[in-house]
Amino acid sequence: MEHSPSSTTDSSPGDDRESLLFSALVGAVASIVLSPLPGSTVLGGAISGYLTGSDRELGVKSGAVSGLFVSLVGVVLGVVVLGFFSIFAIGVNPRGFGLGILGIAIVALFGLALLLVYTVGLGALGGYLGAYLHEEFA
Repeated sequence: MEHSPSSTTDSSPGDDRESLLFSALVGAVASIVLSPLPGSTVLGGAISGYLTGSDRELGVKSGAVSGLFVSLVGVVLGVVVLGFFSIFAIGVNPRGFGLGILGIAIVALFGLALLLVYTVGLGALGGYLGAYLHEEFA
């Protein structure tokens, strides 16, 4: 017997995208709330992946987007901290040590790259694990 989809169970591609963004946002909020715990990005990605369902590829995408949302918070905090310390780095007398504007830019870009690898990578790992858990236990 062939299964014919009904109009009430059909989902459009837009629904998957909204579900992915919603679950990624929930995972990002969980990551930020759980940030004092080690591995909070993995936990947020796992929540996000679990909410998207048992499709592991979609779980990885959702976890990665969750990590991207978390990294936005990190970028804002990084800009505030680097803005504060750049006052001291630029205003050093000529014989003292100072990074200068180029040094600050290099440190900022290196920090941003590390932050993205950490949050997006671990969020994607958590999304895979969350989708796996949803497949096994739901």
